[in-house]
Amino acid sequence: MPAPEPPVRATGAGTSERSTRPARQALSDSVYEDVKAMVMDHEIAPGARVGIEALSRALGVSPTPVREALARLESDGLVVKRSLSGYRATELLTRQGLEELFEMRLLLEPRAAALAACHADEGELDAVEATLESMQAHPGPGGPYSSYRDFAALDQCFHDAVAEAAHRPLLADAVERLHSHLHIFRLSGVQDAGDPTLDEHERVVRAILRRHPERAAEAMAAHLTRSLERQLTRFEEE
Repeated sequence: MPAPEPPVRATGAGTSERSTRPARQALSDSVYEDVKAMVMDHEIAPGARVGIEALSRALGVSPTPVREALARLESDGLVVKRSLSGYRATELLTRQGLEELFEMRLLLEPRAAALAACHADEGELDAVEATLESMQAHPGPGGPYSSYRDFAALDQCFHDAVAEAAHRPLLADAVERLHSHLHIFRLSGVQDAGDPTLDEHERVVRAILRRHPERAAEAMAAHLTRSLERQLTRFEEE
């Protein structure tokens, strides 16, 4: 007796379910970027409550992708969830918070750059160099978040790639978990900060490619020190 044919209905249902997954993911990503931009541009003010139903109505979507977006933003450190009061946008970094953040970065990232100069394989060197080249094609800080979103993401990728190339998983994880870039850009991107950032990144890359760990550490430390100085001007102007 020949084997029975598989049920057509089950096959069709599986195909339909698979075909809807990319659409659901695209919607989730779109809502995440929309809410993220609202937080970064202070359309949702620092410390303000983030209402799921209100965002759902404003964006014309169901509450589900909004909840998913807020969970991702909580992981980014841009919102916090409190019992009984829901989500709130995180407060901006204070001067002391900014200095403490850079203190941590100066402990971690120069060491990561030195280790990357020693241990990075060819693929990792290519990744660091390619990220720098991609940054050169995007505008730097200044204006609304949408105008420098790609630059900010690539800036984060650059520092993460250097840390990954150090071949020290705990160190790379610590650098990534700082989530420093979104908080710094959220302070309100300093005008014309893009050009010095790229020049400073290029010096780090050059030292890593030439396998000079001490120069790589020095270049990273100099970059972070100057970046802090640029950000502190915001507090001085106030």
